[in-house]
Amino acid sequence: MKSYLRLVLLTTLPLLIFTINISGKTPVPGASRIELYREIIEGKAVAIVANQTSMTGQTHLVDNLLNIGTDVRVIFAPEHGFRDLADAGEKISDGKDPVTGIILTSLYGTHFKPTASDLDGIEVVIFDIQDVGARFYTYISTLHYVMEACAENKIKLLVLDRPNPNGFYFDGNILDTAYSSFVGLHPVPIVHGMTIGEYAGMVNGEGWLKGGLKCDLSVIKCNNYDHMTNYELPVKPSPNLPNQNSVYLYPSICFFEGTNLSLGRGTAFPFQVFGSPELPDRGFSFTPESVPGAKNPPLLGKKCFGTDLRNAMNQKTVPKPNINLDWIIEAYTDFPRKDKFFTSYFDVLAGGPGLREQIIKGMTAIQIRDSWKEGLDKFAAIREKYLLY
Repeated sequence: MKSYLRLVLLTTLPLLIFTINISGKTPVPGASRIELYREIIEGKAVAIVANQTSMTGQTHLVDNLLNIGTDVRVIFAPEHGFRDLADAGEKISDGKDPVTGIILTSLYGTHFKPTASDLDGIEVVIFDIQDVGARFYTYISTLHYVMEACAENKIKLLVLDRPNPNGFYFDGNILDTAYSSFVGLHPVPIVHGMTIGEYAGMVNGEGWLKGGLKCDLSVIKCNNYDHMTNYELPVKPSPNLPNQNSVYLYPSICFFEGTNLSLGRGTAFPFQVFGSPELPDRGFSFTPESVPGAKNPPLLGKKCFGTDLRNAMNQKTVPKPNINLDWIIEAYTDFPRKDKFFTSYFDVLAGGPGLREQIIKGMTAIQIRDSWKEGLDKFAAIREKYLLY
């Protein structure tokens, strides 16, 4: 199994503004390299899968393409919407982009996959969304269904690649495909260590689309990027990942979404704390409130005792080239009503019942990690075939 570690430059800044790689050059996302894909889209009817992260410098990709005369017919919006950020799980409605007037079709409302009608007249689909490198982050599921729709309708797909902020390692159990869902479609570990373009190549190459279909796929690579790059996101990728600290913590603590604990949704520091009214009071507490991006958070209005990870970067707890299982194990140990700790969603997030059963059995983090080795070794060989950097 290969593991990747990158140079980490720590910052206490609350915004995601610093991006550099080990050569000292700033990474350039594929979207900004328009000279590499202008001929592909010129004179074509184009659809764009995008959201608030689809920026080319200070300009949104859609606006930039319109400025050069691209015939953009429809915008497809993933979970959380297009320009504005909706709550996790909140259905996104069809409509029109208020800035451009272009038809806006939701891929997180009545359907996840573009229909033949949605793609009527379209010659090229552009996919440009910032991912964070975790299996349960739904943008790669949207990518899958867009690829499938393009393959079925014989439409070219152009993926504009973006750096992966968690691209320096891969780790976790391999998803049991019997538990495939929108928060995990493929037999990959929790952290896959691939860019969105590399991941698209793997989905295509491994025959994971329905019926083994192949998509006519082209990827516009990033410049000045490799898997050692310390990449801090210039735009928050979803409403509850507000900074780099939360992005690094996300693969390890998202498991709590499948428990009766709070991950700090409804606070100023989501995905940087976890707690419950039932955990011991060790001097730290928070109370979730209704806020934009978390209108009805878990444990709304209840004082939660738990763990404060807001300074995890400063304390060098993250980034690390592995998932931290200690937090979920310790919380389960401390929780008085063991039968109420997990919800049915946990097995969906974890890609099967194995992790839950291992925690209940009292297995240590080391023992659980040992059980992942064979699957990770096999994934390493698959992943290697599709790396672009």
